[in-house]
Amino acid sequence: MIQKPKNLAPANISENAELVLSKRYYRKDSDGNCIETASDLFWRVASAIAEEEKKYAKSNYQPEELAEKFYSVMTNGYFLPNSPTLMNAGSPLGQLSACFVLPVGDSIEEIFDAIKYAAMIHKSGGGTGFSFSNIRSKDSRVGTTGGVASGPVSFLRIFNTATEQIKQGGTRRGANMGILRIDHPDIMEFIRAKEQEGEFVNFNLSVALTEKFMEAVEKGEDYDLIDPHSGAARGTLNAKEVFDILVNKAWISGDPGIVFLDRINRDNPTPQQGEMQSTNPCGEQPLLPYEACNLGSINLSKFVIPNKTSDNKEEAVDWDSLKEIIHLSVRFLDNVIDASKFPLEKIAEKVRTNRKIGLGVMGFADMLFALELPYNSEEALQLAEKIMEFIQTEGHNASRQLAEERGAFPAFSESIYKDGKPLRNATVTTIAPTGTLSIIAGCSSGVEPIFALAFARHVMDGERLVEVNPYFENALKSCDLYTNELMDAVTNVGSIASFDFLPQHIRDTFVTAMDISAEAHLRMQAAFQKYTDNAVSKTVNLPNNATIQDIDRIYRLAYTLGCKGVTVYRDGCKSGQVLNIGSKKEEKQNQNPQTVSIVRQRPDIVDGFTQKVKTGLGVLYLTVNEIDGQPFEVFTTIGKSGRSITAKAEAIGRLVSLCFRSGVPVRDVVQQLKGIGGEHPVFQKKGILLSIPDAIAWVLENRYLKGETPVPATKDQDLQNPSCPECGSEMTFQEGCHICQNCGYSRCG
Repeated sequence: MIQKPKNLAPANISENAELVLSKRYYRKDSDGNCIETASDLFWRVASAIAEEEKKYAKSNYQPEELAEKFYSVMTNGYFLPNSPTLMNAGSPLGQLSACFVLPVGDSIEEIFDAIKYAAMIHKSGGGTGFSFSNIRSKDSRVGTTGGVASGPVSFLRIFNTATEQIKQGGTRRGANMGILRIDHPDIMEFIRAKEQEGEFVNFNLSVALTEKFMEAVEKGEDYDLIDPHSGAARGTLNAKEVFDILVNKAWISGDPGIVFLDRINRDNPTPQQGEMQSTNPCGEQPLLPYEACNLGSINLSKFVIPNKTSDNKEEAVDWDSLKEIIHLSVRFLDNVIDASKFPLEKIAEKVRTNRKIGLGVMGFADMLFALELPYNSEEALQLAEKIMEFIQTEGHNASRQLAEERGAFPAFSESIYKDGKPLRNATVTTIAPTGTLSIIAGCSSGVEPIFALAFARHVMDGERLVEVNPYFENALKSCDLYTNELMDAVTNVGSIASFDFLPQHIRDTFVTAMDISAEAHLRMQAAFQKYTDNAVSKTVNLPNNATIQDIDRIYRLAYTLGCKGVTVYRDGCKSGQVLNIGSKKEEKQNQNPQTVSIVRQRPDIVDGFTQKVKTGLGVLYLTVNEIDGQPFEVFTTIGKSGRSITAKAEAIGRLVSLCFRSGVPVRDVVQQLKGIGGEHPVFQKKGILLSIPDAIAWVLENRYLKGETPVPATKDQDLQNPSCPECGSEMTFQEGCHICQNCGYSRCG
């Protein structure tokens, strides 16, 4: 390893980045104690990758010089490689790629070979994609035994179980992608595979759609199901009906997603080596069987020129610095191929034949914040295209320069490339998920909009810290609007879309994933896809009340706009899935019909108080009657409001009264009401009241829970994202994964 210079600047990382690095990336001794610092880790990686430069006599760099450059770009947050490179570079394991695709054949031997190979990859820190389209359909005859086949979904279950047993590099469970062609005879069973929540938790599932199928959907025609073993037609299905079911299942659970197979193969840079049938776990990296790819991401938030004022936002981008980082990053990723120790010789051979890399971006939402551009604006779309075109062009230029120094990738064919100039890498660009990488870099994830402007982070001894997006914080402070009370309110709801007391330009600029329409999400994905060799990892986040028709439009628009696939996620849909009806019926039959709530009768005389509270919908007069100093019933009156608001206020009062008369503790009632957002929150000295329910919670908490630990606002459980199994924080779904912003834990499914 290259000697570490004594005057090397230490890595400057956030507390949250340190938590993630120490938990998942630092090397540890036999007792599990960290034996690295952030500076040690980044030097280990930089020096191991730069050392590969010694192999090339024509290189413009000395390895020692290059190691310092690689160290600088990582420690300053300009660029980071994918997680396996950070974890394993310079270590005995040495497996540095994140993405693999393995073939799954039709024989028992081929199927279980794939399971064995996947186990080896997961153990080394990689994720795997599989196409199950070659497995013969359920109930087909098996000639060698005279029996019948069990079909691809049955083997998918075995793959899922095997994955469950393997810790990925000691840091996370293995992630998988399972794909089945739309014309496979078992396609309906595959589409319904995740109907039962908890099934196939180690897999993202996608259906491979063909252009022929999409044309049949438009015309409402039938299409053929093809036996993969014989190539013969095995019946027909109506394309529109299948598409409707596919959309419905995506609405229920977010699975399966879709990929457009013909479009992926049109961009296949080495068609002479076969067709692509699958992608990596998050869908952004289509690969040939036994192929792997290492990825890296440039932090775009670092390339905004400070204090640059111009109507032309492109002038505020530091294009010269971005070009320099692109060229260094491409060199870094090409060196990773040489440095990596692959788990199978077949994979090593295929990777070094095609030398695919995937350079992408993160911090795009932060860049837009810095430029005061709304994510859902036409200007943001234009900037996205401009930036990705620049990265694509300069990335290919860097690859050509490497080809001059080192030679083209062995499978290079001049007929494939328009200009015929040799490239070092068959593909150069990919927009990958950057869940934990963006925490380390301290920026927004990938090309996603930010999920929340502020969130609560849980640290030692149960302490709760509010973490605020720094661009949002600075914008509020520049307008003299920043207060702790406002930050608490933003933490409760994540967004400021309904905070109409804030200036319009701030509300327009600082939009979150749930503030943005599905079409705006998709158009941003298409803008980046236009200049990306591989594909784009992006989730179309939808509110819980999104309709099946909304998802239908998204799938059709993704096809029209030229996306290579699409993932949708309706907020809370996992928890809202249909439960096992049989078990519920049985549970209901076992209930005691005499078990009912005991509601206390109202005495003739009760004492109470009335409090006047200003809300965004008018002045609320809240009357609370008590028995023995505890609330017994609540009456709500709201002045000068329409009948609908008056009725809702009265309904809330009746339900709260029923709770108190049934013995529900005040704290539980407050927790259910506190933090519920409305259309017209109001700011006052007491803090921000988001809605009528929030105002009622505020009165009850201040009257009856003074001196106690403040009640945390709780989301509706039906709409709540899953909790992190390691730290208990709420996880968000983006880029095809559930991600914990607190500790960096992630999982697919």
